[in-house]
Amino acid sequence: MKKNRITWALAAALLSSSLFTACSDDEPGTDNSGGGGNAGTDLRRYVIAAEADNATYLIASESLDEGEVTGRGNGLETESGSNWIFYRENYLFNFQYNDGSQGTGFSYRLGADGTVVEDRQYTYNRTTTYGTWGDNVITASTNAGTAEQDAEGNYAYYLQFNYLSVLDGSSHSGSHIAENFLDNGERVSFAGFEEANGKLYTSVVPMGMSHYGVNTYPEYIVDPSYVANASGGSGSGQYTAGMIPSTQYPDSAFIAIYSGDDFDETPLIARTGKIGFASGRMRSQYYQTIWAADNGDLYVFSPGYGRTTTTPVVNSDGTSFNRVQGQLESGVVRIKAGETDFDPDYYVNIEQLGNGNPMFRCWHIADDYFLLQMYSEGAENMSGTNAPRNELAVFCGEDRTLTVVTGLPEVDVLSSFGTPCSDNGYVYIPVVTTDGSPCTIYRIDPATGVATSGLRITSVDAVSALGILSYTAE
Repeated sequence: MKKNRITWALAAALLSSSLFTACSDDEPGTDNSGGGGNAGTDLRRYVIAAEADNATYLIASESLDEGEVTGRGNGLETESGSNWIFYRENYLFNFQYNDGSQGTGFSYRLGADGTVVEDRQYTYNRTTTYGTWGDNVITASTNAGTAEQDAEGNYAYYLQFNYLSVLDGSSHSGSHIAENFLDNGERVSFAGFEEANGKLYTSVVPMGMSHYGVNTYPEYIVDPSYVANASGGSGSGQYTAGMIPSTQYPDSAFIAIYSGDDFDETPLIARTGKIGFASGRMRSQYYQTIWAADNGDLYVFSPGYGRTTTTPVVNSDGTSFNRVQGQLESGVVRIKAGETDFDPDYYVNIEQLGNGNPMFRCWHIADDYFLLQMYSEGAENMSGTNAPRNELAVFCGEDRTLTVVTGLPEVDVLSSFGTPCSDNGYVYIPVVTTDGSPCTIYRIDPATGVATSGLRITSVDAVSALGILSYTAE
């Protein structure tokens, strides 16, 4: 096991590695008025990551509910980011996604004058999902290993982890074989980490059988026609002959439940056949779609991506092989607080509510309210990176209701949503339009689903993230 050292500040910045840029709850001793810059007075600022003229600016604002700020040339100019993550109100962390390669990261803090300043720069290895666990930041990805081989020399895939301590700045790495993780012969990846009820929950996404898996666990090949007989695909979906490139179980969701403090233990596995695998997806990034309500109940959402699998796959020479196409629609199930299996009496078909659209990804707001970003042109238009996703909705877990958000600009002028953040029971989200209007922050009331326009950010192309940073004078 490899060990090294990092600074406490770096570890703290990394600790915020959740898929939701959440504005943190108020901390004791914080003056939430946001005013004042004198010694001994705490500062609290909303921080906006704005894109303008091929540059990124971190802008500090006293409010998201009103007013206007400019993006171009305002605030700290820094590198663009793929994921912006806040650790409480102490640090902002910037991931740069480099298409599966090593990336560059930055951390920031609020200065005594109320502006954002850079804290650290560093590099990190490839990750596909990340979060926190106790006093550690955890990252995970699935990669071909160099340890275990089959008789034909094919390497097994491994889940690779990094643990970063916020107590002493130390870090260590670990791994666990990803093959046959679910006792079905398939390799897996993780999608999101959620701490609740003294446990860690992660969605386990089966990804088909590698060459190693096909040779080592032939009894788990459901149908020989699922084995690819040619090479194809692109990017993270590339495959070669002799493997099963997509899961044979698209209509199941699996949650691994850990009770300790590392991935060396054997987790409990909860499985349901009511929804497909629980994960949003964009290229090789797996978006978290499992979130705990304030009472500890874990809600597990699925977009229903299994339906987008095409079969048969026709090769360039006219031969073909088959894949399993899922049937289940976008839905949500739950694991009650204190339980280790799915609630048998709970299932909601999301596509039978609202405007009948499937979901793309989601975030917890407060209580048992969740913000959902929807595929806005139905299940038949949810494939590909450019699929329309211009609708928001609020799901209430206990009431099993989906409320389409109103008060936003018309769909035909919506360009993009930024990553949302929550504060004081509301959720805030940046909205960019194509009609020439400034990017605007909208506040959504989860109880009503009504969005109200707030802070306007002029001279920007997009807003990547929102959050809060605070400064406390020593």
